[in-house]
Order: sequence, then structure tokens, then C-alpha cells
Amino acid sequence: MLDFNKYDNENPQIWDAFVVTAFKAKSKGFKYFSAYMICNIIRWETSVGGNDGFKISNNYQPDYARKMMRNYPEFDGFFRIRECSVDRTDDTPKDLFGKPIH
Repeated sequence: MLDFNKYDNENPQIWDAFVVTAFKAKSKGFKYFSAYMICNIIRWETSVGGNDGFKISNNYQPDYARKMMRNYPEFDGFFRIRECSVDRTDDTPKDLFGKPIH
């Protein structure tokens, strides 16, 4: 997550493009969408790129999805993400969609 925060701070143009593209996808009626697809749309349709020599690093796609859902509550659940240690606030085991396993 620290690497993502650094990358995100150094490349705000990628976040801006991610937000715009996510809102476009939602406005077209999608209930779920892929961060991977959003990044590929940005790659294809814009000249936005990062400072690491890549248009957008694949390593940070899940982080952009998590940030989108955190910053825009209407996107909660829009991206299907796997749980990682960053998401955990307790020790309750959860499935891939964040639901507790009993």
C-alpha cells in the first residue's frame, strides 16, 4: 500500500482518469465493473501515463478500485476485489467478497 500511495501522489492524472472512466461505466448501467478494464480503457483512449515509463502499472489496479470505493460510497461493491491484509480490521475469516465465513 505504501508503494501505491507514493505512485498515486506522483501520478494524480491517473486517479483523475480512473474516476472519470468509472463514472462513465456506472452511468452506462453497469452494476459491476473491472479496474483492469478501466485501466485498459484509459490506456486505449488517452495519453495519460505514469512516471514509471508505463501508461498505468497493473500492480495498482486493485488499489485504485479500493480507493474509488472508499472515496465514492456509491461505488461500494462496484468492483469485485479479493480481500487483502489492507482490508482487514479484525481476525474474522472472510470470503473473496468480504463476507464473514462462519
